[in-house]
Amino acid sequence: MAKAETKKTLQQFDEELKRQHISGQWLYEGLLTACIGGPKPRGEAFIWPWKTVHEKLLEACGVLEESFTARRSLLFNNPGLPTGGTTHTLLMGIQMIKPGEIAWAHRHTLAAIRFVVKGDGKVFTVVDGEKCPMEPNDLILTPQWTWHDHQNPTGESAVWVDVLDVPFLLGLNQPFYEPYPGNKVQAVREKSSDHMQHRTGWVRPSWEDTKERNIPLRYRWKDIEPQLRVLADSPGSLYDGVALEYVNPMTGGPTLATLSCWIQLLRPGERTKKHRHTSSAVYFVVGGNGTTIVNEKAMDWTKHDSFAVPNWAWHEHANRSKSEEAILFSVNDTPIVRAFHLYREEPEDSLHTLAPPQVPATER
Repeated sequence: MAKAETKKTLQQFDEELKRQHISGQWLYEGLLTACIGGPKPRGEAFIWPWKTVHEKLLEACGVLEESFTARRSLLFNNPGLPTGGTTHTLLMGIQMIKPGEIAWAHRHTLAAIRFVVKGDGKVFTVVDGEKCPMEPNDLILTPQWTWHDHQNPTGESAVWVDVLDVPFLLGLNQPFYEPYPGNKVQAVREKSSDHMQHRTGWVRPSWEDTKERNIPLRYRWKDIEPQLRVLADSPGSLYDGVALEYVNPMTGGPTLATLSCWIQLLRPGERTKKHRHTSSAVYFVVGGNGTTIVNEKAMDWTKHDSFAVPNWAWHEHANRSKSEEAILFSVNDTPIVRAFHLYREEPEDSLHTLAPPQVPATER
């Protein structure tokens, strides 16, 4: 009489499959059911105080004596992300170059922005041959695969915020890098009429094919701040205050394909409503004092502090002052999420949903 075969257990079968580099879908069903109601926020809400960061930047000037071989940039690593990054898609840091220094020219598929903390306009970034002077609170773009270097011919150190889409690009395994051939600084366009920035305004050459993306752009604070002031008495967003998005002037779309930049004003005593969305964001405090509460964790911030808000985390902002405004600059990954039609928000959609002011003659 034949001996009855012993039936394999599911665990034994899983082990056999594993040795063949195969797995059963049943192993992942628990992961999917855990996502009922949405994902768990990736990373933590965390703040990097300016006092600490500035002290370490000054120390870095002694430890890293020159910037010709390595950029003197301090990157913010989220303690809840063991693989690195400030959020799961964004990398933020603060960079300093000393008098007479340069940060050498190169290009890469990583998109980056620079928000100036300290600069007198004689400090500049060169993007694809175009000089972009750096003054406080200016935003300068270095879109993907554009040549860029930073130069400081002045007698004072220059400081700016860096934000890049490093974790996202590395996750897609799409990093390309190229040093500028033969020199540490790139050739500069000599004729002003050759500058792409002169083609992004109200009038454009009728004889040229219009370039829409990867354009060197400088958003001057002297142009942005008046707009922020003009709109300060509008209702604004219940969730973000008077929040303005830097747009690509050629497309009307986000600042860059993977990064959206905002400047937002919280009026004295203003506290926004709590919400959450599938995009993550990093913030730099331009001025004022406030508190951001993320999933019941309160982060008190003041001028030049930086902090991170992970995706799908409930958060709200409050201006602690009853007499002074607070201004926040931020970068988010909404363009990435929207590109895949995955942007969600609770308790309601708040982006681009309200009607603009009516024509006075039609108001009743």
